[in-house]
Amino acid sequence: MAFTEGEVIALLAQIFATKNSKVEVGIGDDAAVVKTTERTVITTDMAVEGVHFRCEWSSAFEIGRKITAANLADVICMGAQPTFLVVAVSLTGEEELAWIKELAEGIVFEANLVGATVVGGDLAKGEKITIAITALGEVDKPVLRSGAVPGDQIYLSNLPGWSRAGYEILSRGLPINNEFAERAVAAFKAPTLNYQYGQKLIGATAMSDLSDSLFTQGEQMGKASAVELLIDFELFSAATDFADLKKLAQEFGLELRDLILGGGEDHVYIATGKNLPGLLIGEVIKGSGLKISGNEKAPDTWRHFD
Repeated sequence: MAFTEGEVIALLAQIFATKNSKVEVGIGDDAAVVKTTERTVITTDMAVEGVHFRCEWSSAFEIGRKITAANLADVICMGAQPTFLVVAVSLTGEEELAWIKELAEGIVFEANLVGATVVGGDLAKGEKITIAITALGEVDKPVLRSGAVPGDQIYLSNLPGWSRAGYEILSRGLPINNEFAERAVAAFKAPTLNYQYGQKLIGATAMSDLSDSLFTQGEQMGKASAVELLIDFELFSAATDFADLKKLAQEFGLELRDLILGGGEDHVYIATGKNLPGLLIGEVIKGSGLKISGNEKAPDTWRHFD
C-alpha cells in the first residue's frame, strides 16, 4: 500500500477543516455534532468505479466534484440550502496519497460553491473505489416532485445532453478535436451545475434534477403528481447552446434526441409552475407520466440494472 490509514485520516482532517460556527464537533471524534434547523433535508448518493466514473478518464479532482454535485443537486431541487456532507470512501490501497488529496479537494471545491461543509465520513478497503456521500440541507417549505398540476408550464434550468455526449465521445474513443467536444467531455467528467437556479426559484409547484434523464425524471414527476408532462421537442431549439449540441451530434453521428431526452448527469433542474425562469419545454395536462409530442419512441436512457 502507498499509504497508511492514519496518513489518510490526517490528510482529510486537514483538507476538510472548517471554522463553520454551526459545526460543534467535526472530524476527529466518533461522530459530528452540528446545529440544524427544525426541518432538515437528507439525501445520499453512491458512485462506483467503472459504473459512474473511470479513473482513466477523469482526474481525482473531477471525480470528487462530480459525486459531490450529484448530492448537492438533490438537496437544492427540494428547495433547500445544502449545509453538511458526510463522505464514505472505499479504496483499493493502490492509490497514491496525492490522488486521495485531489479527490478530497474536488469534494471541498464543489461544496464551497453552495456553502456546504464536510463534517465527517468513513474509510475502508475494497476491490473498487466507491464513494458515498450523505448531504444535509435546511428547508422551510420543501418543493416535491409530486406538486405539478394541469395548467402548469414545464421549465429547465439549462439544456441537458452535454454530459451524455461526453460519455459517448469517451466510450467510443472519438477524437476530442473541437470546443464542443471539449465542453461535452468536461460536462461528463465534472458537470458545472446552475445551483442558483434552484436556490432562487420562487413559485415552482414541483422540481427535480435530471440525474438519470429528462425522460426518466419527467416520467417520475408525472406519475408522482398524477398528471402528464407533455414535452414539445421543438421548444428545445430556443436554448442558446442547442445549435452547438446539434452540430456536435451531427459531427460524431450521435442521436440528438437521445442526448437531450435520455442523457443524465448534467443535473439540470426540471420545474413546473407558471412564468418561471429558464427554458420552456412543455405543459402539464391531465393524465399520468410523460409524453413527447410528435414522437412515441422512448429515448435510450441510463439504467443501473438493465
